Amino acid sequence: MDTQSIVAKLSSSGLFQTKGLIGGKWTDAYDGKTIKVCNPATGELIADVACMGGKETNDAISSAYDAFKSWSKVTAAERSKCLRKWYDLLMAHKEEIGQLITLEQGKPLKEAVGEVGYGSSFIEFYAEEAKRIYGDIIPATLADRRLLVLKQPVGVVGAIAPWNFPLAMITRKVGPALACGCTVVIKPSELTPLTALAAAELSLQAGIPPGAVNVVMGNAPDIGDALLASSQVRKITFTGSTAVGKKLMAGSAETVKKVSLELGGNAPCIVFDDADIDVAVKGTLAAKFRNSGQTCVCANRILVQEGIYEKFASAFSKAVQDLQVGNGLSEGVAQGPLINEAAVQKVESFVQDAISKGAKILLGGKRHSLGMTFYEPTIISDVESDMLLSRNEVFGPVAPLLRFKTEEEAIRLANDTNAGLAAYFFTNNVQRTWRVSEALEYGLVGVNEGLISTEVAPFGGFKQSGLGREGSKYGMDEYLEIKYVCLGDMNRK
Repeated sequence: MDTQSIVAKLSSSGLFQTKGLIGGKWTDAYDGKTIKVCNPATGELIADVACMGGKETNDAISSAYDAFKSWSKVTAAERSKCLRKWYDLLMAHKEEIGQLITLEQGKPLKEAVGEVGYGSSFIEFYAEEAKRIYGDIIPATLADRRLLVLKQPVGVVGAIAPWNFPLAMITRKVGPALACGCTVVIKPSELTPLTALAAAELSLQAGIPPGAVNVVMGNAPDIGDALLASSQVRKITFTGSTAVGKKLMAGSAETVKKVSLELGGNAPCIVFDDADIDVAVKGTLAAKFRNSGQTCVCANRILVQEGIYEKFASAFSKAVQDLQVGNGLSEGVAQGPLINEAAVQKVESFVQDAISKGAKILLGGKRHSLGMTFYEPTIISDVESDMLLSRNEVFGPVAPLLRFKTEEEAIRLANDTNAGLAAYFFTNNVQRTWRVSEALEYGLVGVNEGLISTEVAPFGGFKQSGLGREGSKYGMDEYLEIKYVCLGDMNRK
């Protein structure tokens, strides 16, 4: 399908929105400004979208604040029904939303439709968890006291989402927030706002009341500043770079907001001598090249034990060579474009740095002949720990291979970073499975598996990869306040 036919289909079902959502109304930027949203695979204009700033954000905050007074009083059962209806609508429109994700973000259609299923799963999960927010009764120290613990919604949430998963990174935040009784102001990436707007339209169709879900996009610094400055916003949740996360954390200090941050990674993927080579290749391929390497949990450094290094490099190269690059809407494509020109230039600079320091290109290593922002799936050998590829997130389809001798050396290399989001390793040794899992300083660890994210497990990092957890029952805690109530004089008749 071409862009226009996809847009026409989305428009007919009300899912193609280009305005912001404030208080249940689709709203233009107050000054009439727009931003262009383009297909990274073709450069084709998809839509001109409202470019909003501080004024619109403040109105969205006020709308969310007003809606909170009623939404927080709705029973858990009713909130659950609304979220379940939203899930059903997202799944009913899975194909169209998948096509929209591919249009504005570039990932292959199969991956995009998979993201809709994954993203929707958080809404389904938290529809169920909404009914399980339990408090406590504490045995009192005095006979005439009764001690209670209540869990109550934190309030208005500012949810700032990235472009690499334009649906899932929103639902992972908004699902638990709404389930707890919070209301939200969503700021999607200005590169991929259309998916967020389609999801917001379906939230209205699901019966989630006006003002509970608001969407503003455009001038990121102005929107961010408004969210940080407002005392009505009690919580900031953000997925994105560590640098921006630090700014949001500092900015939240003025009004002492709760903060959840899911920041950058530098994921090691360790292949031990005793690994099953086929399992290791399959798992590493998935961990590295999903979404063209543009995920925060992508394998950023592939550490291979010397006894299996050559064999793994050969088998891995063969697998990567078979990856088809192209427009994500085309049949059989496994690798789409990078999001923009800046992303390609970053990849190029990292590759050039490695080559200048003695690394060797086994495969790829340059822009793809398709042009635009396509980059060849790349494998680089003889990478050392002082190279940019080892120190920073490349966020592209480049797999650096590093050699190691012992388990102790592998753990030392893996932990030698300020990041601590995801790590992977491959082994058939049960004792090693336990030792290495416990020694890795990471919030998520995949053993003999490259795709580990799921709505039922906690997602979050150690060190400078963030604060808090998303997904699972633990994801609810980020949107709740704990209140202690002491009832006195309880023995009087």
